[in-house]
Amino acid sequence: MSVVNEIASWCEVDQPKAVDTIYFGGGTPSLLSPAQLDALLKGVRKRFDVSPNAEVTMEMNPGTVSQKTLTVFRELGINRASFGAQTFDDRELARLGRSHTVADTRQTFLLLREAGFTNVSFDLIAGLPGQTLSAWLHNLDEAFALRPEHLSFYLLEVHEGTPLAGHIKSGLQPVPDEDLAAEMYRLMLERAAAGGYVHYEISNLCLPGFESRHNTKYWTGPPYYGFGCSAHSFDGESRRWANERDLGKYVAMVERNASPLVEDRRLTEADRRAEAVFLGMRMMAGVRTGEFKEVFGVDLFTEHADDLRNFQQAGLIEFDGDLLKLTGAGALLSNEVFAAFV
Repeated sequence: MSVVNEIASWCEVDQPKAVDTIYFGGGTPSLLSPAQLDALLKGVRKRFDVSPNAEVTMEMNPGTVSQKTLTVFRELGINRASFGAQTFDDRELARLGRSHTVADTRQTFLLLREAGFTNVSFDLIAGLPGQTLSAWLHNLDEAFALRPEHLSFYLLEVHEGTPLAGHIKSGLQPVPDEDLAAEMYRLMLERAAAGGYVHYEISNLCLPGFESRHNTKYWTGPPYYGFGCSAHSFDGESRRWANERDLGKYVAMVERNASPLVEDRRLTEADRRAEAVFLGMRMMAGVRTGEFKEVFGVDLFTEHADDLRNFQQAGLIEFDGDLLKLTGAGALLSNEVFAAFV
């Protein structure tokens, strides 16, 4: 396997060895055979010192797993599962071009529980073309009835060149209603709070103690190392790098013992400061401006006084001592806030 070869090539590289999270994502890693997964995990454990209580997540698509396979995955060390429910309406799934059904989502969740998974996450999308408020409330009823440990939710983004963008442009599907999507976001947070969920990141909710430890690293700055086609890495300081995105090219490069690296970027001091703010503020706990000043020698209140004053007056941010954080409204309009720091 090319990914195993890539991991093995790190054996002689002087990099930090201790890791406490492993994440299998991108594509459909749950289609791996148990033998393939075992080989990957052995490769990681050979190269890195994996913590005994590491969070090991696998992404999967509803309807692509069996209880037998999930049980083996659990025995091999997968202890967290994440899958894309997206909506509990078969008509909306069809409009999205998804291959699974609502029944597949429910069955996948049940199989995970039967296989012993006690940390399960799935996602929902709000603001789908033609989606009504009543349909969204139905989604929330279904999602919270299952009571997963973690929920991710996203407002639909229509990207140019996608089939959905083409359908909207040609009139086959309606233009998403941004105001309605904002109300859906508000209702999601209201229902989540009533159900005991913590809104810990702009697009993520969890029961207390079930934050995604792995994804939190992306927002708070520790190093992470990616292996596989299109995988990205960060050294925790100033270097970001990424692998070849074309699968065929990636496999060919690794199999001839060539580096699959195609991007290698060094962050400037300004880049690092900007990332520390706009990635850190994705966390609803916010950014400690005192710590920011200690690290970067910059006082955010001085450097961005006008922007911060305007955002506060607009109800998008709030201050708690030296803590700078988004409000609920600010989380919905976070891109407007973050743009001031880039």
